[in-house]
Amino acid sequence: MKIHIKNGRLVDPKNAVDTVQDVFIAAGKVVAIGTAPGDFHANRVIDANSLVVCPGFVDLSVRLREPGLEYKATLESEMNAAVAGGVTSFACPPDTDPPLDEPGLVEMLKHRAKNLNQANVYPIGALTQGLQGKRLTEMAELNDAGCVVFGQPDGLLPDLRVLMQAMNYAATFNFSVWLRPQEINLTNHGVAHDGEVATRLGLPTVPVCAETIALSNIILLAQETGVRVHICRVSSAEGIMMISAAKQQGLPITCDVTINHIHLSEMDIGFFDSNCHMMPPLRSANDREALRKGLFDGVIDAICSDHAPVDEDAKLLPFGQSEMGAMGVELLLPLTLKWGMEMNLPMIEILAKITYEPAQILGVAAGHLSVGSAADLCIFDPEYYWQVTPSAILSQGKNTPFLGMELPGGIRYTLVNGHVVYGKSV
Repeated sequence: MKIHIKNGRLVDPKNAVDTVQDVFIAAGKVVAIGTAPGDFHANRVIDANSLVVCPGFVDLSVRLREPGLEYKATLESEMNAAVAGGVTSFACPPDTDPPLDEPGLVEMLKHRAKNLNQANVYPIGALTQGLQGKRLTEMAELNDAGCVVFGQPDGLLPDLRVLMQAMNYAATFNFSVWLRPQEINLTNHGVAHDGEVATRLGLPTVPVCAETIALSNIILLAQETGVRVHICRVSSAEGIMMISAAKQQGLPITCDVTINHIHLSEMDIGFFDSNCHMMPPLRSANDREALRKGLFDGVIDAICSDHAPVDEDAKLLPFGQSEMGAMGVELLLPLTLKWGMEMNLPMIEILAKITYEPAQILGVAAGHLSVGSAADLCIFDPEYYWQVTPSAILSQGKNTPFLGMELPGGIRYTLVNGHVVYGKSV
């Protein structure tokens, strides 16, 4: 299939391009920008007049809920949601049932995802067997099966000796270790930020020091082992300062933040809105502003959706008993655009946070439209506003704090490997 995308505003952060240029695609690759090759005859022409043409988005956390949790969502439903959101590549956390701790499970997931011919799925391998924090997985074998990085999604390992062993193992093979900084012993079944809202509502809390103590341990062990570390879902001003200091020391450390945490705070819990039950918890307004500034300054490297579809019954329970998490893969672009516009950033800097920069963290050849690269791209209307409603969301999970809001960014087309996998007239 040869495709000619014409009259679009091409925005490619890696190549510092933001101008009206045509894109030419053949055999799943970008074969030319601006002027067609001499022998190019398009099978399809897409008129992108007044639309933005950019690399497909790269999301660092999309839970597919397979294997084992299909009652929450299916591989097909969430991959449909991903391409509807312009996401062409994403990392899948290992907290499935069973966890992604064996090569066979990873190979099965990769095979099923490939057969759907949609977004590129990059499994995150479990750092420890069963995610129990006791015995290391065979990371080299998991890497051969398709795991690109390794993580422990539910917080810091209770045994720091095991974490140090895991970091040493990963460093030996130059694998990246992804950790969410949360000291388990300080969480104590908490569900909300340790602030005025939790006090008023009588909710058990997760203090900021649960994040900073874990971060301190991670940074010190990273210094000791030399491993590449990615901090998942930083949530506090203090955490940002610690990461900034570690970067200034030259440590190979990166971090991300969720779309929820750059727009919401503990005040949005309101009267026990379970859609705001997430981990790390929504923190203070000061923390939210620090996260927004950290993104602006570049201390925070990328934005992710932290997509976690949850069935309706699990969200109808009282706040403290409800299941944590929010869907978000279809909101990655709209909420990133909203942040960028509020910060008066140019489009090229906004899109960098969900294209090339997360691709660099993940270590995959994605997030740019260089000639010869895979034709994974998104075409969207930045001026189009749409309302977030259950019927407008393709994800099986409809759990999001943004229901009812109007957000910018209407996806018109998503292409993966040169094939149109999503198209919508708006």
